[in-house]
Amino acid sequence: MSSLRPSDDPAVAVAQLAGWLAAPEPPPLLIETSGSSGRPKRVLLPRTAVLASVAASAARLGATGRWLLALPSSYVAGVQVVVRSLVAGHDPVVVADLDVAAAATAAGEGPLFTSLVPTQLHRLLADDRQAQALAGLHTVLVGGGGLDADLRRRAHERGVHVVTTYGSSETAGGCVYDGVPLDGVGLALDTTGRIRLGGPTIFAGYDGDPDLTAATLVDGWFLTSDTGRLDPDGRLQVTGRVDDVAISGGVKVPLPAVAERLRQHPLVDAAEVVAVDDEEWGHRVVAVVVGTAAEADLREWVSQVHPRAWAPRSVVRLDALPLLPNGKVDRQAIRAVV
Repeated sequence: MSSLRPSDDPAVAVAQLAGWLAAPEPPPLLIETSGSSGRPKRVLLPRTAVLASVAASAARLGATGRWLLALPSSYVAGVQVVVRSLVAGHDPVVVADLDVAAAATAAGEGPLFTSLVPTQLHRLLADDRQAQALAGLHTVLVGGGGLDADLRRRAHERGVHVVTTYGSSETAGGCVYDGVPLDGVGLALDTTGRIRLGGPTIFAGYDGDPDLTAATLVDGWFLTSDTGRLDPDGRLQVTGRVDDVAISGGVKVPLPAVAERLRQHPLVDAAEVVAVDDEEWGHRVVAVVVGTAAEADLREWVSQVHPRAWAPRSVVRLDALPLLPNGKVDRQAIRAVV
């Protein structure tokens, strides 16, 4: 099947996607997944799925306008920034060097929007000029990973209108906003808590991998690799990946919950948690931390709100967490250093 892979060069990607939107019968987009937790996949997205996502997003946000492109233009989140802006009648403005303030000034009047990953939001909020620029935007979508409650609180205190998104390349980007599916998007949990998504934004399949397509697209539903739960008000809470639960000493340890608690420590700038095989414990929980907190303090910090068995048994310190080109944490690189 012929397809169009958006360029890594934003200017080229904007031209490509403008032509793709105008074409009578365009081929599907080919979007490579980030491979943050495994090998990258090549996702085929028809125009109908992309435009369904654009329309549902605009309806949920209640406005359209120019978008600021702070994400790579070849990944799905960046592609959707470009397409949302073009559909609204505006070329997107590229955010160079994460300078949202300069991009917003260049964009001019009218509602402005952007999409970020949590790491970018964290860095921008630490700069008063950038935080003020974010506060002037209509909406800041944040996806590509869980948004810690503390980071969201800080954004709210700075007047930034944040909307968290959950989705993937296979769903044409974020299709669940602040825990609520966009109009037309189906959401279900199987008996293990694994998340299934359906509706018009779902991809057509994986390029060159019919077996994976058949295993992942089941009866019109996309079977994700994530687990979740529904709050009493029906909002989705993503609890982690299917493989993000370690068994250490016979105790199930949800690694994302441990990482979120570590990030709340005042002397921790960033943290991820992984599990490695251990002859005695089965799995050993390892924290990879950017910050100055002592190992004993980190264990005590986790134990204050979670079972003692969840506390990391060792801590690896880095100057910065390794990132993929799309801004997500590179978990494969993290595993290589523990």
